[in-house]
Amino acid sequence: MTTADAQVRIMMKERRNGRTQEQAAAKANIGNRKTVAKYEKLGQLPSRMKKVRSHRTRANPFEADWLEVERMLSETPELEAKALFEWLQEQRPGKYTDGQVRTFQRHVADWRALNQAQVAILEQVHQPGEAMQTDGTWLTELGVMIQGEPFNHLLIHSVLPYSNWEWGRVAQSESLSALRLGLQSTLVKLGHVPKYHQTDNPQDGCSRSTAATYRLGVEEQAEDGSRRGYTTGYLQMLEHYGMEPRTIHIGAPNENGDIESSNGGLKRSVKQHLLLRGSRDFDSIEEYEAFLGKVIDKRNRSRQERLAEELAVMKALTSTPLSMCTEYWVRVSQSSLIPVLKNHYSVPTSLIGKRVRVRVYEWHLEVYYRLKLVETLPRLVGKHKYHVNYRYVIDSVLRKPGGFRNYRYQDALFPTLVFRRAWEQLNTWQSPRKADLSYLRVLRLAAHGIEADVMCALELLVATGQPWNETDVERLVKPDLPPAPEVSCGSVSLEAYDQLLQEVSYAIA
Repeated sequence: MTTADAQVRIMMKERRNGRTQEQAAAKANIGNRKTVAKYEKLGQLPSRMKKVRSHRTRANPFEADWLEVERMLSETPELEAKALFEWLQEQRPGKYTDGQVRTFQRHVADWRALNQAQVAILEQVHQPGEAMQTDGTWLTELGVMIQGEPFNHLLIHSVLPYSNWEWGRVAQSESLSALRLGLQSTLVKLGHVPKYHQTDNPQDGCSRSTAATYRLGVEEQAEDGSRRGYTTGYLQMLEHYGMEPRTIHIGAPNENGDIESSNGGLKRSVKQHLLLRGSRDFDSIEEYEAFLGKVIDKRNRSRQERLAEELAVMKALTSTPLSMCTEYWVRVSQSSLIPVLKNHYSVPTSLIGKRVRVRVYEWHLEVYYRLKLVETLPRLVGKHKYHVNYRYVIDSVLRKPGGFRNYRYQDALFPTLVFRRAWEQLNTWQSPRKADLSYLRVLRLAAHGIEADVMCALELLVATGQPWNETDVERLVKPDLPPAPEVSCGSVSLEAYDQLLQEVSYAIA
């Protein structure tokens, strides 16, 4: 049995206290006194007596092919050990078994440790109040819901690298409006402005652009070889607050290490507070943001001392807040749609041909005609998407029902799944034109009435599997009511009241 250092220390202590070798062995849980005598004579701990082995205890099973392996690792450093092992198995059928893959991976790891240089991380020295780092980090993985619906969102997250003070705002994309919302909210919360605002720098060759930078053309590239420039909107925002732009160098993610580390720490903290809350469902985005604000405030409590050092050298925030929206003037098309940021939205048909002003916020759009707000719409993220309200177009489609089948936005004319199932059933019993007319009349009932009532009626009719039409739906939605009973009104005589007044008059007199 191997003797541990701790056992020898106990044994030697007992011997110094006058115990016999047998007593010291029993106290240290050592088998016999010979072991005690051995370590007394040596005067060293077991760990000090071990010799470093400079030779292999078994033959290298890959020795015959190892020169070829080294050549491939040298020429292709990114080659993974497992893929290389599978290649060896193909080249030497039957020579290597799957059970040897772990041994091969250890050999490759040892070779790389001795022969393959890596890029060392350069730890950064941060000056108080010099810079603020901002990044968008997705929080969808936390499973947050708004009124029972999954909430797909990210946090525009800002951090002061020196103190690690942080703040952020919820957004649905990394757009310029989202960056403006996050940065402005952070500066207002902080009450001061650092010298630099630092963002990440997408790798050259990456097709993704950011709200802060864009890919330069060949004629625009700077003398230093930079292939990205700052967007006009981003520069105007920083100029308004008196900040200078700065990005990390290409291939140097460690320069943004503080914000990346803070992203992970904040996610873990939010997850723990969601578990303590007992529910991930919130009534509104505002309630969820208030919850996030409390979590971040708790994280900032331990950073006040270093934050005070930063505030002492920062400029006080004196700039007025920027508008949180971007305005566009667009004309309503003949299809009653408006194009906004490469997406389309429907508006009332009364506005066809008119120019309207659209205010684009992070989560919604506001449509104005003259000075009147006529529509508030959810903002779409991405390109070539559409938001069509069937209530605006149903009357137009009913006038030209033949266009329903090939209508580009036909999916918008099925508010819920039961409406589509209803149309599919009508198609099995009626001709295409008649089925379309029946369905569109049902949809008009929903548009001019209560959609939920029409949906319940369709669910009942679709479940029967029997033929039905729009009249059956209308009968369920607007059932015939029994006639109101006739009420006879009797004549009223005021003679008794007049007589009472006379008697009161005589009594007073």
